Amino acid sequence: MKVAILPDLAAIAAVAADRFEQLLTRDPEAVLGLATGSSPLPLYGELVARQQAGRISFSRARAFTLDEYVGLPADHPQAYRSVIHRDFTDQVDFAAGAVQGPDGNAPDLGAEAARYDAAIREAGGIDLQILGIGADGHLAFNEPGGSLASRTHVGVLTQRTRRDNARFFDGDVDAVPTHCLTQGLGTIMEARGLVLIATGANKATAVHEMLEGGVSALWPATLIQFHPDALVLLDEDAAAELTLADYYREVWESASGLD
Repeated sequence: MKVAILPDLAAIAAVAADRFEQLLTRDPEAVLGLATGSSPLPLYGELVARQQAGRISFSRARAFTLDEYVGLPADHPQAYRSVIHRDFTDQVDFAAGAVQGPDGNAPDLGAEAARYDAAIREAGGIDLQILGIGADGHLAFNEPGGSLASRTHVGVLTQRTRRDNARFFDGDVDAVPTHCLTQGLGTIMEARGLVLIATGANKATAVHEMLEGGVSALWPATLIQFHPDALVLLDEDAAAELTLADYYREVWESASGLD
């Protein structure tokens, strides 16, 4: 696992976008994993700029999103299908139908979860997955206490997560759905590469646990300690509680000198 503590969002976006650019240059038909929320927005802006400048193309790539609310209309502005298209995929040159997400309105949610997991496998698996982290350490919508080996499944959103997400629903926690369809931790860990972005002081405790705590279902993101190719990008606020911050800086600077 590589950890970079960077000065600002622009630097984080540039490093993350470099990983995507390297992958798409090597393999234009790569399978990408996309996350919603505020953490990846600077990255998406940088990828849009690079595509418009002709540096990269998504025209032959495919993508899968991490999760979806259960019960929101497909065209609801906060449905993750709507969010990912608005924030990123409609601004670049993905082919029609190349971006998939789980159907939170499927009549049989269990069957839809299994279908989605199978669709990722049939695509050859995800080459590079973008991730954020919740203040309670959740990845995607895998809340604390869940299985560390879970597959795509129906999940229950905790009150804390619903409060955190109420800002997207005009501050109304009651408008935030109570259930979701989410890739499981086992599914996420099968991606060949992970890029996790965490910014802000409210993520500092979760980041400390993720990088320096023991692997535990209490902090689901700790599982990425076992991933062979995980890149964690932090700002100073998110890194504020790290005991080994100086070590991470030294290792990152030394590795950068070898590029």
